[in-house]
Order: sequence, then structure tokens, then C-alpha cells
Amino acid sequence: MRIALVSETWSPEVNGVAHTLSHLASHLVAKGLTLQLIRPEPAGGERDRLMERDLHVTGIALPIYADVHVGIPCRRRLMKLWRQERPDAVYIATEGPLGWSALNAARKLDIPIVSGFHTNFDQYAANYRLGWSIPIAQRGLRYFHNRCGATLVPTHEQQRALENRGYRNVSVLARGVDAQHYSPERRDHDLRRQWGITADQPVALYVGRLASEKNIELLAEAMSAMKQANPALVQVLVGDGPARKTLAQRLPDAIFTGFQKDDALARHYASADIFVFPSLSETFGNVVPEAMASGLAVVAFEHAAAKELITRDVDGCLVATDDRQGFIETARVLSCDPARYARLGHQARERAASLSWANIGDRFLAHLIQAQSSRHAAAHTTSHV
Repeated sequence: MRIALVSETWSPEVNGVAHTLSHLASHLVAKGLTLQLIRPEPAGGERDRLMERDLHVTGIALPIYADVHVGIPCRRRLMKLWRQERPDAVYIATEGPLGWSALNAARKLDIPIVSGFHTNFDQYAANYRLGWSIPIAQRGLRYFHNRCGATLVPTHEQQRALENRGYRNVSVLARGVDAQHYSPERRDHDLRRQWGITADQPVALYVGRLASEKNIELLAEAMSAMKQANPALVQVLVGDGPARKTLAQRLPDAIFTGFQKDDALARHYASADIFVFPSLSETFGNVVPEAMASGLAVVAFEHAAAKELITRDVDGCLVATDDRQGFIETARVLSCDPARYARLGHQARERAASLSWANIGDRFLAHLIQAQSSRHAAAHTTSHV
């Protein structure tokens, strides 16, 4: 079986879409499938060795997101490739110009299509003062996804939201976590010494892009309140982005590590104690299960992955999405209670250990097979009309 994956972002780019697709692609190859990848040309021009075909198209930077590139329209090029090397199904991860080209080419060639809804456009548009574009974008996104055989979302909350907006054939494909890679056993005392802290000092951690859509103003307020309540607390922020300078001014004692990945990222998680995540822009948020698997007590809004995975005050701290002050107070109180954040972290580890990427990969493959079967059934029915 040959599957074409279409995405404007891919590893080693650091974001939730690339992270998820990397796990899914590895699983499909392990199952014996053949993969094509269609994406904007990476900076180094490298090819992904997992792929039978890694087709690069010209990419252009987004005006509001200079480090994010989208592929230019290339419908004819895709149709030529897929006539020669026809996939059994196409998975479109992003709805940019490249995604639209893939949608139109696949429909023209009658290839089954599954799409993913990975990005909460409404939240991004509001944070970048593009609120006027939300109704237009919502109509366009609904039209895009309703022309696909199925649309996969990471949470039941997102499924309900899209169905209420008129999306059809929406199914939940959850996210997994590698609980062997992200583990309390990765706690690194040498790393903590590099941070200049003792064994008993608590660490409040944030992992993610440092940008306005991540609610970084609230992150700064919560971290400041925690530090004021517990002066021994150390603030560590993993990631980078346009708001780093502002955050450094707001949190002068914080340690900024830049982006981390692989073993280094796992050590950073496990060497902390509390994970502070105020973002409301995620459709899922892979960092939440990664922090849970690493044994951290998570403070997050009742949204996306946190809402799906955390039971309030059993394996984390959940705050109502409209309670900004409650988020700050929850983080502040937790920072002064070592026994509580240790208990929550232990329970979070137990919860996350049950989330397997292998199970998620099998479900993804089942959706692709179902799309192929549905297309064949429809074609067979039409031929007998």
C-alpha cells in the first residue's frame, strides 16, 4: 500500500504537526507501507530516508511567521507524479496552497483523501490581529475538509466544535507519547547543577514556541507569582520565538535554553517539577503528555490535550478556560506544596504511560484503509447505476 503525505512542515522543524507526522510515518513504514512525502523544500535540501519519494516544492515564508514556509500551488506537478506513481490514499496535514493543490489533484484522479485538522486558525488570527479574516477562513476550511473523505482531529472537544460548524465525517485520532523516551528516569542532576540549583529547589518549566498565540503574557504572570510565593523556585523556558526578548525582560531570573530535542529535551522535562502551560491555541499540544510522562505536575487550562488526559487534582491541575486569575493562583499555590506536586507528577506518569504511538499509528492506518474502501465501494455502486 502506498500513502502520500502532504504537509507544509516536516521534521526537523519543531512543532506539533511535524512531531505527530514523524511518529505516524515511522509506524506506517514499520508496517510495510510505502510512503511519498510532498513538502516545501527544506533549507538544506535533504531527503527523508523513510520515503520512497520525497518531492520538494518551492516554499515561501508567511508574512506573520517568517520561519514558517508554505508550498506554492503545484497541482500539475502532483498529477504527473500520481499518474506515474499512484498512491492508494493521500493524507493532507495542512490547508495551505500545497494542501489545496493536493486536494484538487487527488480529487481529479479519484484518489481517496484523508485530512488532518492540526491548527486552531481562529486563535492564531486573533493573536496576530487578523480577526477580520476568521469568518472567511472558517468557510474556506470547512469547504476544504468537507471535500475530503474524512477529517481527523486529536480530541473529542475539537470533533464537537467542527461538527457544530458544519464539518462532515470528522473522527478522533488521538496522540501518543513515547513513555520510555520521556521518563522521570531522565532526570539529570548535572543539568540541574548547570542551572545553578540544589537538589531540593523546585523547577517550573515551559516548553513551546515563545510567541503571542501561546498566551505568553499569562505565562509571565504565572511564573512571576510562583517565584514571589517560593523564592527558591527556578524558572526554565525551553523554546524560542519573537516573544523571547519580552519574556526575558518580564522574567529576569529565568533560564532560557532555546529549542531542545531528542535526549536533551527529555532531560529538560525530567529535571523539572512543575509544567506551566497557559496556551489555548493548540488543537492538542504534544508537550502536555510529554510533561506528564516525564513525571511533572501540569498546570493547564481545561482545553485540548489537558482536558482529554488530566483528571483535576488527580494527575494534574486544570483551570477553566475563562479563569485567567485562577490559572495564576493555581500555579502559585502548587509551587509551595512539594508533596502535592510530587503526587500529581507520579500520577501523571501513570496516566501517560498508557498512551502508545503504536496504537495511534494503527488507528491512523485504519482510517486510511477505510477511506480507500469507501472510495472503492462508491465507485462500484456508481458503475451499477
